[in-house]
Amino acid sequence: ICFVGKVDLPVFLQQRLEAREGDIVEVPASWDGYRPLADGATLDELAAPYAYRETDGTCVGRHRGAHFFTIGQRKGLNVGGKPEPLFVIATDVERNVLYVGQGQRHPGLYRRGLRILPDEMHWVRPDRALQPGASARFRMRIRYRQPLQDGVLHVTPEGGYIVFDEPQRGVTAGQFASWYDGEELIGSGVIHC
Repeated sequence: ICFVGKVDLPVFLQQRLEAREGDIVEVPASWDGYRPLADGATLDELAAPYAYRETDGTCVGRHRGAHFFTIGQRKGLNVGGKPEPLFVIATDVERNVLYVGQGQRHPGLYRRGLRILPDEMHWVRPDRALQPGASARFRMRIRYRQPLQDGVLHVTPEGGYIVFDEPQRGVTAGQFASWYDGEELIGSGVIHC
């Protein structure tokens, strides 16, 4: 999408994708699924996105298509009357449901880890590629121009798992994660979940 030039992204998408009205469900910060993971949690548990259901919150409005929104988005929800702004915390494109939470610190915006499929891992420095069973500390980013974050990359036969030292805001499937040694880019991969 970066190559379409200077265009308003929502307008561009609406010109090419069909609108489908669906529910906006607000999930409270007290939702049981936000409980901290136990010590010794598996890589899959650390990387799993939150699995919301419509019964986990309250319908607060309607949208014109979950596929028009991304994690962390605030604008375009057209739902007011809340003490704090609403942010997208998850999209269910299949069921056309948009999940939102109040405030910039809502726990649904933050995750400890993410997963990259094996064939989606790319090593700019093949001599530094990790083999399955290996792990290494790197500086990482999940957004363009985001300050580098500390964490560990674990490589398994199921792919790469990045576990951050501090939970990260707006981890989004389909975007890229990249890992660095100092300022040198070592590798990157498409975020699977």
